[in-house]
Amino acid sequence: MVDSKYAWLPSNLQPDDANPDWMNKGDNAWQLTAATLVGLQSVPGLVILYGSIVKKKWAVNSAFMALYAFAAVLVCWVGWGYHLSFGHTFLPFLGKIDDALDQHDLLKQAFAGKFPTATMVYFQFVFAAITLILIAGALLGRMNFIAWMLFVPLWLTFSYTVGAYSIWCPTGWLSMKGLIDYSGGYVIHLSSGVAGFTAAFWVGPRATKDRERFPPNNILLMLAGAGILWMGWTGFNGGDPYVASIDASLAVLNTHICAATSLLTWLLLDILFFEKPSVIGATQGMITGLVCITPAAGVVQGWAAIIMGVMSGCIPWFTMMVLHKKIWLLKQVDDTMAVFHTHAVAGSLGGILTGFFANPKLSRLFYLVPNWERYIGLAYGFHDGRVKAGFKQMGIQLLGIVFIVGLNVVVTSLICLLIGLVVPLRMSEEELIGGDDAVHGEEAYALWGDGEKFERSVLNSVYGVEDPKNKNGDV
Repeated sequence: MVDSKYAWLPSNLQPDDANPDWMNKGDNAWQLTAATLVGLQSVPGLVILYGSIVKKKWAVNSAFMALYAFAAVLVCWVGWGYHLSFGHTFLPFLGKIDDALDQHDLLKQAFAGKFPTATMVYFQFVFAAITLILIAGALLGRMNFIAWMLFVPLWLTFSYTVGAYSIWCPTGWLSMKGLIDYSGGYVIHLSSGVAGFTAAFWVGPRATKDRERFPPNNILLMLAGAGILWMGWTGFNGGDPYVASIDASLAVLNTHICAATSLLTWLLLDILFFEKPSVIGATQGMITGLVCITPAAGVVQGWAAIIMGVMSGCIPWFTMMVLHKKIWLLKQVDDTMAVFHTHAVAGSLGGILTGFFANPKLSRLFYLVPNWERYIGLAYGFHDGRVKAGFKQMGIQLLGIVFIVGLNVVVTSLICLLIGLVVPLRMSEEELIGGDDAVHGEEAYALWGDGEKFERSVLNSVYGVEDPKNKNGDV
Protein backbone atom coordinates (compact mmCIF):
# COMPACT_ATOMS: atom_id res chain seq x y z
CA MET A 1 0.00 0.00 0.00
CA VAL A 2 1.32 3.44 -0.96
CA ASP A 3 1.94 6.02 1.77
CA SER A 4 -0.56 8.85 1.34
CA LYS A 5 2.15 11.51 1.30
CA TYR A 6 3.57 9.92 -1.90
CA ALA A 7 0.21 9.34 -3.62
CA TRP A 8 0.70 12.36 -5.87
CA LEU A 9 3.84 10.87 -7.44
CA PRO A 10 3.69 8.82 -10.67
CA SER A 11 3.47 5.10 -9.94
CA ASN A 12 7.03 4.44 -11.13
CA LEU A 13 8.41 6.95 -8.61
CA GLN A 14 6.40 5.92 -5.59
CA PRO A 15 8.56 4.26 -2.91
CA ASP A 16 8.15 0.60 -2.05
CA ASP A 17 10.20 -2.12 -0.40
CA ALA A 18 12.59 -2.29 -3.36
CA ASN A 19 12.74 1.50 -3.75
CA PRO A 20 12.88 3.15 -0.30
CA ASP A 21 12.01 6.82 0.01
CA TRP A 22 15.65 7.82 0.68
CA MET A 23 16.88 6.40 -2.64
CA ASN A 24 17.10 8.53 -5.75
CA LYS A 25 16.63 6.28 -8.79
CA GLY A 26 18.47 8.67 -11.09
CA ASP A 27 21.51 8.92 -8.81
CA ASN A 28 21.59 5.16 -8.31
CA ALA A 29 21.38 4.54 -12.05
CA TRP A 30 24.17 7.03 -12.76
CA GLN A 31 26.39 5.63 -10.01
CA LEU A 32 26.07 2.07 -11.34
CA THR A 33 26.74 3.33 -14.87
CA ALA A 34 29.76 5.37 -13.79
CA ALA A 35 31.17 2.40 -11.90
CA THR A 36 30.79 0.19 -14.96
CA LEU A 37 32.56 2.77 -17.13
CA VAL A 38 35.48 2.72 -14.70
CA GLY A 39 35.43 -1.08 -14.72
CA LEU A 40 35.62 -1.03 -18.51
CA GLN A 41 38.78 1.06 -18.24
CA SER A 42 40.41 -1.99 -16.66
CA VAL A 43 38.57 -4.83 -18.38
CA PRO A 44 38.96 -4.62 -21.34
CA GLY A 45 40.69 -1.18 -21.53
CA LEU A 46 44.02 -1.75 -19.79
CA VAL A 47 43.96 -5.46 -20.63
CA ILE A 48 44.01 -4.46 -24.32
CA LEU A 49 46.43 -1.58 -23.81
CA TYR A 50 48.97 -3.66 -21.89
CA GLY A 51 48.62 -6.66 -24.15
CA SER A 52 49.29 -4.61 -27.28
CA ILE A 53 51.87 -2.03 -26.19
CA VAL A 54 54.44 -4.62 -25.09
CA LYS A 55 56.72 -6.88 -27.10
CA LYS A 56 54.84 -9.76 -28.70
CA LYS A 57 56.28 -12.40 -26.41
CA TRP A 58 54.82 -10.60 -23.36
CA ALA A 59 51.31 -9.89 -24.69
CA VAL A 60 49.54 -12.69 -22.82
CA ASN A 61 51.39 -12.20 -19.55
CA SER A 62 50.84 -8.43 -19.52
CA ALA A 63 47.13 -8.68 -20.30
CA PHE A 64 46.65 -11.46 -17.77
CA MET A 65 48.33 -9.50 -14.96
CA ALA A 66 45.57 -6.92 -15.40
CA LEU A 67 42.74 -9.45 -15.65
CA TYR A 68 43.91 -11.35 -12.57
CA ALA A 69 44.19 -8.16 -10.49
CA PHE A 70 40.64 -7.13 -11.37
CA ALA A 71 39.23 -10.44 -10.12
CA ALA A 72 41.45 -10.71 -7.03
CA VAL A 73 40.72 -7.17 -5.87
CA LEU A 74 36.95 -7.75 -5.99
CA VAL A 75 37.11 -10.80 -3.71
CA CYS A 76 39.40 -8.99 -1.26
CA TRP A 77 37.30 -5.82 -1.46
CA VAL A 78 34.04 -7.42 -0.37
CA GLY A 79 35.89 -9.62 2.12
CA TRP A 80 37.65 -6.86 4.05
CA GLY A 81 38.91 -4.03 1.83
CA TYR A 82 35.79 -1.88 1.69
CA HIS A 83 35.34 -1.57 5.44
CA LEU A 84 39.05 -0.96 5.98
CA SER A 85 38.70 1.93 3.52
CA PHE A 86 35.24 3.29 4.40
CA GLY A 87 34.06 1.55 7.57
CA HIS A 88 33.78 2.63 11.19
CA THR A 89 36.90 4.29 12.54
CA PHE A 90 39.59 2.01 13.93
CA LEU A 91 42.52 4.41 13.53
CA PRO A 92 42.70 7.91 12.01
CA PHE A 93 43.92 6.25 8.81
CA LEU A 94 42.06 2.92 8.83
CA GLY A 95 38.57 1.53 9.35
CA LYS A 96 37.50 -1.54 11.32
CA ILE A 97 37.79 -4.82 9.44
CA ASP A 98 34.52 -6.39 8.33
CA ASP A 99 32.99 -7.96 5.25
CA ALA A 100 30.61 -6.33 2.78
CA LEU A 101 28.42 -9.32 2.02
CA ASP A 102 25.38 -8.99 4.28
CA GLN A 103 22.11 -7.73 2.79
CA HIS A 104 21.25 -5.90 6.01
CA ASP A 105 24.21 -3.59 5.38
CA LEU A 106 24.30 -3.62 1.58
CA LEU A 107 20.68 -2.51 1.20
CA LYS A 108 20.94 0.41 3.62
CA GLN A 109 21.73 3.95 2.49
CA ALA A 110 25.43 4.48 1.78
CA PHE A 111 27.51 6.85 3.90
CA ALA A 112 27.27 9.37 1.04
CA GLY A 113 24.73 9.76 -1.75
CA LYS A 114 21.15 8.65 -2.16
CA PHE A 115 21.74 5.04 -3.12
CA PRO A 116 22.38 1.73 -1.32
CA THR A 117 25.71 0.64 0.13
CA ALA A 118 25.86 -2.16 -2.46
CA THR A 119 26.24 0.50 -5.15
CA MET A 120 28.97 2.24 -3.15
CA VAL A 121 30.86 -1.02 -2.64
CA TYR A 122 30.78 -1.69 -6.39
CA PHE A 123 31.74 1.88 -7.27
CA GLN A 124 34.71 1.95 -4.93
CA PHE A 125 35.84 -1.53 -5.99
CA VAL A 126 36.54 -0.49 -9.58
CA PHE A 127 38.78 2.32 -8.35
CA ALA A 128 40.73 -0.06 -6.13
CA ALA A 129 41.08 -2.52 -9.01
CA ILE A 130 42.43 -0.03 -11.52
CA THR A 131 45.02 1.15 -8.99
CA LEU A 132 46.56 -2.33 -8.80
CA ILE A 133 46.41 -2.67 -12.58
CA LEU A 134 48.26 0.62 -12.99
CA ILE A 135 51.00 -0.69 -10.70
CA ALA A 136 51.31 -3.71 -12.97
CA GLY A 137 52.30 -1.37 -15.80
CA ALA A 138 55.65 -0.74 -14.13
CA LEU A 139 56.34 -4.46 -13.75
CA LEU A 140 55.49 -5.86 -17.18
CA GLY A 141 57.91 -8.28 -18.79
CA ARG A 142 59.67 -9.75 -15.77
CA MET A 143 57.67 -10.12 -12.52
CA ASN A 144 56.99 -13.69 -11.43
CA PHE A 145 53.26 -14.22 -11.86
CA ILE A 146 52.93 -16.09 -8.55
CA ALA A 147 54.63 -13.15 -6.83
CA TRP A 148 52.11 -10.83 -8.52
CA MET A 149 49.27 -13.02 -7.25
CA LEU A 150 50.53 -12.44 -3.71
CA PHE A 151 51.34 -8.77 -4.22
CA VAL A 152 47.79 -7.76 -5.22
CA PRO A 153 45.92 -8.69 -2.01
CA LEU A 154 48.79 -7.59 0.24
CA TRP A 155 49.16 -4.14 -1.33
CA LEU A 156 45.40 -3.61 -1.41
CA THR A 157 45.16 -4.48 2.29
CA PHE A 158 48.13 -2.57 3.68
CA SER A 159 48.53 0.39 1.33
CA TYR A 160 45.43 1.21 -0.70
CA THR A 161 43.02 1.01 2.22
CA VAL A 162 45.17 3.38 4.29
CA GLY A 163 45.30 6.00 1.54
CA ALA A 164 41.61 5.66 0.72
CA TYR A 165 40.47 5.94 4.35
CA SER A 166 42.81 8.85 5.12
CA ILE A 167 41.71 10.95 2.13
CA TRP A 168 38.23 9.82 1.08
CA CYS A 169 36.49 8.54 4.20
CA PRO A 170 34.78 11.48 5.99
CA THR A 171 36.55 10.54 9.24
CA GLY A 172 39.99 10.07 7.67
CA TRP A 173 42.67 12.40 9.02
CA LEU A 174 43.52 14.09 5.71
CA SER A 175 39.85 14.31 4.77
CA MET A 176 39.14 16.14 8.02
CA LYS A 177 42.02 18.51 7.33
CA GLY A 178 40.38 19.47 4.05
CA LEU A 179 42.55 17.77 1.40
CA ILE A 180 40.97 18.05 -2.06
CA ASP A 181 41.23 14.84 -4.06
CA TYR A 182 38.15 14.93 -6.24
CA SER A 183 38.52 11.48 -7.77
CA GLY A 184 41.85 9.88 -6.97
CA GLY A 185 44.86 11.95 -7.98
CA TYR A 186 46.38 10.94 -4.65
CA VAL A 187 44.59 7.72 -3.71
CA ILE A 188 44.95 6.12 -7.14
CA HIS A 189 47.48 7.81 -9.40
CA LEU A 190 50.16 9.06 -7.04
CA SER A 191 49.87 5.81 -5.08
CA SER A 192 50.17 3.58 -8.16
CA GLY A 193 53.02 5.62 -9.62
CA VAL A 194 55.13 5.50 -6.47
CA ALA A 195 54.23 1.89 -5.65
CA GLY A 196 54.93 0.76 -9.21
CA PHE A 197 58.31 2.50 -9.27
CA THR A 198 59.22 1.07 -5.87
CA ALA A 199 58.15 -2.46 -6.80
CA ALA A 200 60.07 -2.19 -10.08
CA PHE A 201 63.19 -1.39 -8.06
CA TRP A 202 62.84 -4.58 -5.99
CA VAL A 203 61.82 -6.82 -8.88
CA GLY A 204 64.71 -5.64 -11.04
CA PRO A 205 64.86 -4.75 -14.73
CA ARG A 206 63.68 -6.67 -17.77
CA ALA A 207 66.11 -8.82 -19.72
CA THR A 208 68.79 -6.70 -21.40
CA LYS A 209 67.49 -7.55 -24.87
CA ASP A 210 63.98 -6.44 -23.88
CA ARG A 211 65.20 -3.14 -22.44
CA GLU A 212 67.16 -2.39 -25.61
CA ARG A 213 64.26 -3.14 -27.95
CA PHE A 214 60.64 -3.41 -26.84
CA PRO A 215 58.43 -2.73 -29.88
CA PRO A 216 54.64 -2.68 -29.41
CA ASN A 217 53.08 -5.71 -31.04
CA ASN A 218 49.93 -3.86 -32.17
CA ILE A 219 49.73 -0.06 -32.08
CA LEU A 220 46.19 0.04 -33.49
CA LEU A 221 44.96 -2.26 -30.73
CA MET A 222 46.87 -0.11 -28.24
CA LEU A 223 44.87 2.89 -29.43
CA ALA A 224 41.64 0.94 -28.94
CA GLY A 225 42.60 0.26 -25.32
CA ALA A 226 43.62 3.90 -24.85
CA GLY A 227 40.29 5.04 -26.26
CA ILE A 228 38.37 2.88 -23.80
CA LEU A 229 40.54 4.30 -21.01
CA TRP A 230 39.81 7.88 -22.10
CA MET A 231 36.05 7.47 -22.48
CA GLY A 232 35.85 5.47 -19.26
CA TRP A 233 37.17 8.52 -17.42
CA THR A 234 33.68 9.98 -17.86
CA GLY A 235 32.61 7.65 -15.05
CA PHE A 236 35.92 7.96 -13.22
CA ASN A 237 35.48 11.68 -12.53
CA GLY A 238 31.78 12.07 -13.27
CA GLY A 239 30.72 9.60 -10.60
CA ASP A 240 32.50 11.09 -7.63
CA PRO A 241 29.95 13.68 -6.50
CA TYR A 242 27.78 10.58 -5.77
CA VAL A 243 24.86 12.37 -7.40
CA ALA A 244 23.89 13.15 -10.99
CA SER A 245 24.51 16.83 -10.31
CA ILE A 246 25.64 19.92 -12.19
CA ASP A 247 29.05 19.41 -10.59
CA ALA A 248 29.25 15.94 -12.14
CA SER A 249 28.56 17.49 -15.53
CA LEU A 250 31.33 20.04 -15.05
CA ALA A 251 33.75 17.33 -13.92
CA VAL A 252 33.09 15.29 -17.08
CA LEU A 253 33.65 18.28 -19.37
CA ASN A 254 36.82 19.39 -17.57
CA THR A 255 38.17 15.86 -17.76
CA HIS A 256 37.98 15.73 -21.53
CA ILE A 257 39.20 19.32 -21.99
CA CYS A 258 42.35 18.64 -19.98
CA ALA A 259 43.03 15.28 -21.66
CA ALA A 260 42.71 16.72 -25.16
CA THR A 261 44.90 19.73 -24.34
CA SER A 262 47.56 17.54 -22.78
CA LEU A 263 47.58 15.16 -25.76
CA LEU A 264 48.06 18.05 -28.19
CA THR A 265 50.79 19.61 -26.05
CA TRP A 266 52.74 16.35 -25.82
CA LEU A 267 52.31 15.83 -29.56
CA LEU A 268 53.69 19.30 -30.37
CA LEU A 269 56.70 18.75 -28.13
CA ASP A 270 57.45 15.45 -29.86
CA ILE A 271 57.26 17.14 -33.25
CA LEU A 272 59.43 20.07 -32.17
CA PHE A 273 62.17 18.03 -30.54
CA PHE A 274 62.04 14.67 -32.36
CA GLU A 275 60.44 15.72 -35.68
CA LYS A 276 58.02 12.79 -35.48
CA PRO A 277 54.34 12.85 -34.37
CA SER A 278 54.56 9.82 -32.06
CA VAL A 279 51.34 7.86 -31.54
CA ILE A 280 52.67 6.33 -28.31
CA GLY A 281 53.72 9.79 -27.16
CA ALA A 282 50.25 11.19 -27.83
CA THR A 283 48.78 8.34 -25.80
CA GLN A 284 51.10 9.19 -22.91
CA GLY A 285 50.00 12.82 -23.14
CA MET A 286 46.36 11.76 -23.03
CA ILE A 287 47.00 9.73 -19.89
CA THR A 288 48.91 12.50 -18.09
CA GLY A 289 46.07 14.93 -18.83
CA LEU A 290 43.48 12.54 -17.43
CA VAL A 291 45.60 11.93 -14.34
CA CYS A 292 46.33 15.61 -13.73
CA ILE A 293 42.68 16.73 -13.84
CA THR A 294 41.48 13.87 -11.61
CA PRO A 295 42.03 15.55 -8.20
CA ALA A 296 40.51 18.79 -9.51
CA ALA A 297 37.84 17.78 -12.03
CA GLY A 298 34.74 19.31 -10.44
CA VAL A 299 36.32 22.12 -8.44
CA VAL A 300 38.07 24.10 -11.19
CA GLN A 301 36.79 26.17 -14.09
CA GLY A 302 37.25 25.26 -17.76
CA TRP A 303 40.04 27.73 -18.36
CA ALA A 304 41.96 26.20 -15.45
CA ALA A 305 41.45 22.74 -16.99
CA ILE A 306 43.14 24.01 -20.17
CA ILE A 307 46.10 25.39 -18.21
CA MET A 308 46.36 22.09 -16.34
CA GLY A 309 46.29 20.28 -19.69
CA VAL A 310 49.18 22.35 -21.03
CA MET A 311 51.22 21.73 -17.89
CA SER A 312 50.41 18.00 -17.78
CA GLY A 313 51.58 17.78 -21.38
CA CYS A 314 54.84 19.64 -20.63
CA ILE A 315 56.09 18.64 -17.19
CA PRO A 316 55.72 14.82 -17.36
CA TRP A 317 57.11 15.03 -20.92
CA PHE A 318 60.17 16.83 -19.54
CA THR A 319 60.66 14.40 -16.65
CA MET A 320 60.28 11.40 -19.00
CA MET A 321 62.26 12.61 -21.99
CA VAL A 322 64.94 14.73 -20.30
CA LEU A 323 65.31 14.16 -16.56
CA HIS A 324 64.90 10.39 -16.82
CA LYS A 325 68.15 10.25 -18.80
CA LYS A 326 70.03 12.41 -16.30
CA ILE A 327 68.90 11.39 -12.81
CA TRP A 328 70.74 8.31 -11.52
CA LEU A 329 67.80 6.74 -9.64
CA LEU A 330 65.42 7.07 -12.57
CA LYS A 331 67.94 5.40 -14.86
CA GLN A 332 68.42 2.49 -12.45
CA VAL A 333 64.74 1.52 -12.18
CA ASP A 334 63.09 -0.19 -15.16
CA ASP A 335 59.54 1.21 -15.18
CA THR A 336 58.11 -0.54 -18.24
CA MET A 337 55.14 1.75 -18.88
CA ALA A 338 56.71 4.89 -17.34
CA VAL A 339 54.06 4.79 -14.60
CA PHE A 340 56.19 7.03 -12.40
CA HIS A 341 56.01 9.87 -14.94
CA THR A 342 52.45 9.39 -16.18
CA HIS A 343 50.90 8.82 -12.75
CA ALA A 344 53.20 9.87 -9.89
CA VAL A 345 54.46 13.06 -11.55
CA ALA A 346 51.15 13.92 -13.21
CA GLY A 347 49.19 13.03 -10.05
CA SER A 348 51.40 15.24 -7.87
CA LEU A 349 51.14 18.04 -10.40
CA GLY A 350 47.36 17.75 -10.38
CA GLY A 351 47.23 17.82 -6.59
CA ILE A 352 49.34 20.98 -6.43
CA LEU A 353 47.40 22.72 -9.20
CA THR A 354 44.16 21.78 -7.42
CA GLY A 355 45.46 23.66 -4.38
CA PHE A 356 46.04 26.65 -6.63
CA PHE A 357 42.96 26.67 -8.90
CA ALA A 358 40.19 25.25 -6.64
CA ASN A 359 37.17 27.56 -6.89
CA PRO A 360 35.44 27.92 -3.49
CA LYS A 361 31.96 28.02 -5.04
CA LEU A 362 32.58 24.82 -7.01
CA SER A 363 34.17 23.21 -3.95
CA ARG A 364 30.98 23.86 -1.99
CA LEU A 365 28.93 22.24 -4.77
CA PHE A 366 31.07 19.13 -4.39
CA TYR A 367 31.58 18.97 -0.62
CA LEU A 368 28.23 20.60 0.25
CA VAL A 369 29.73 22.48 3.20
CA PRO A 370 29.20 26.18 4.02
CA ASN A 371 32.72 26.75 5.43
CA TRP A 372 34.33 29.50 3.36
CA GLU A 373 37.74 28.94 4.95
CA ARG A 374 38.16 25.47 3.45
CA TYR A 375 38.62 24.15 -0.08
CA ILE A 376 39.80 27.43 -1.55
CA GLY A 377 42.66 27.53 -4.04
CA LEU A 378 45.56 29.91 -3.57
CA ALA A 379 44.61 31.89 -6.69
CA TYR A 380 41.16 32.61 -5.23
CA GLY A 381 42.73 33.27 -1.85
CA PHE A 382 44.58 36.19 -3.42
CA HIS A 383 41.51 37.25 -5.41
CA ASP A 384 39.09 37.15 -2.45
CA GLY A 385 41.45 38.50 0.19
CA ARG A 386 41.77 35.14 1.95
CA VAL A 387 45.42 34.51 1.29
CA LYS A 388 45.94 32.61 4.55
CA ALA A 389 43.22 30.12 3.65
CA GLY A 390 44.72 29.70 0.17
CA PHE A 391 48.20 28.97 1.52
CA LYS A 392 46.71 26.59 4.07
CA GLN A 393 45.00 24.66 1.28
CA MET A 394 48.23 24.48 -0.69
CA GLY A 395 50.03 23.20 2.42
CA ILE A 396 47.43 20.47 2.93
CA GLN A 397 47.80 19.41 -0.71
CA LEU A 398 51.57 19.12 -0.27
CA LEU A 399 51.14 17.24 3.01
CA GLY A 400 48.98 14.71 1.17
CA ILE A 401 51.73 14.14 -1.41
CA VAL A 402 54.34 13.55 1.29
CA PHE A 403 52.05 11.12 3.11
CA ILE A 404 51.15 9.06 0.03
CA VAL A 405 54.76 8.91 -1.20
CA GLY A 406 56.10 7.86 2.21
CA LEU A 407 53.34 5.31 2.73
CA ASN A 408 53.89 3.62 -0.59
CA VAL A 409 57.67 3.57 -0.54
CA VAL A 410 57.68 1.91 2.88
CA VAL A 411 54.72 -0.47 2.54
CA THR A 412 55.51 -1.53 -1.03
CA SER A 413 59.12 -2.25 -0.08
CA LEU A 414 58.08 -4.34 2.92
CA ILE A 415 55.58 -6.30 0.81
CA CYS A 416 58.16 -7.03 -1.88
CA LEU A 417 60.72 -8.14 0.69
CA LEU A 418 58.15 -10.39 2.37
CA ILE A 419 57.06 -11.99 -0.90
CA GLY A 420 60.72 -12.50 -1.80
CA LEU A 421 61.05 -14.77 1.22
CA VAL A 422 58.32 -17.05 -0.16
CA VAL A 423 58.70 -16.99 -3.94
CA PRO A 424 61.10 -15.22 -6.33
CA LEU A 425 59.93 -11.74 -7.27
CA ARG A 426 61.49 -12.10 -10.69
CA MET A 427 61.00 -14.69 -13.42
CA SER A 428 63.72 -17.21 -14.13
CA GLU A 429 66.14 -16.56 -16.98
CA GLU A 430 64.40 -19.26 -19.02
CA GLU A 431 61.06 -17.49 -18.59
CA LEU A 432 62.57 -14.10 -19.40
CA ILE A 433 63.85 -15.50 -22.67
CA GLY A 434 60.78 -17.57 -23.56
CA GLY A 435 58.10 -15.05 -22.56
CA ASP A 436 54.45 -16.07 -22.67
CA ASP A 437 55.11 -19.59 -23.90
CA ALA A 438 57.52 -20.32 -21.04
CA VAL A 439 55.32 -18.68 -18.38
CA HIS A 440 51.80 -19.64 -19.45
CA GLY A 441 52.29 -22.20 -22.22
CA GLU A 442 50.32 -19.87 -24.49
CA GLU A 443 51.13 -17.26 -27.12
CA ALA A 444 49.13 -14.26 -28.29
CA TYR A 445 49.76 -14.48 -32.01
CA ALA A 446 50.72 -17.13 -34.54
CA LEU A 447 52.96 -14.66 -36.37
CA TRP A 448 56.56 -14.47 -37.48
CA GLY A 449 59.24 -12.79 -35.38
CA ASP A 450 59.07 -10.58 -32.31
CA GLY A 451 58.35 -7.19 -33.74
CA GLU A 452 60.85 -7.44 -36.58
CA LYS A 453 59.77 -6.64 -40.11
CA PHE A 454 58.92 -9.64 -42.27
CA GLU A 455 61.55 -10.47 -44.89
CA ARG A 456 59.91 -12.19 -47.84
CA SER A 457 63.16 -13.71 -49.05
CA VAL A 458 63.40 -15.70 -45.84
CA LEU A 459 59.92 -17.00 -45.27
CA ASN A 460 56.76 -17.48 -47.27
CA SER A 461 53.91 -15.72 -45.49
CA VAL A 462 51.36 -18.41 -46.26
CA TYR A 463 53.14 -21.72 -45.94
CA GLY A 464 56.04 -20.86 -43.63
CA VAL A 465 58.70 -22.22 -46.02
CA GLU A 466 61.32 -20.68 -48.23
CA ASP A 467 59.89 -18.96 -51.27
CA PRO A 468 59.94 -21.26 -54.28
CA LYS A 469 61.90 -19.65 -57.09
CA ASN A 470 62.74 -20.86 -60.59
CA LYS A 471 66.22 -20.94 -62.01
CA ASN A 472 65.87 -17.37 -63.23
CA GLY A 473 65.02 -16.16 -59.73
CA ASP A 474 61.36 -15.49 -60.57
CA VAL A 475 58.60 -16.58 -58.25
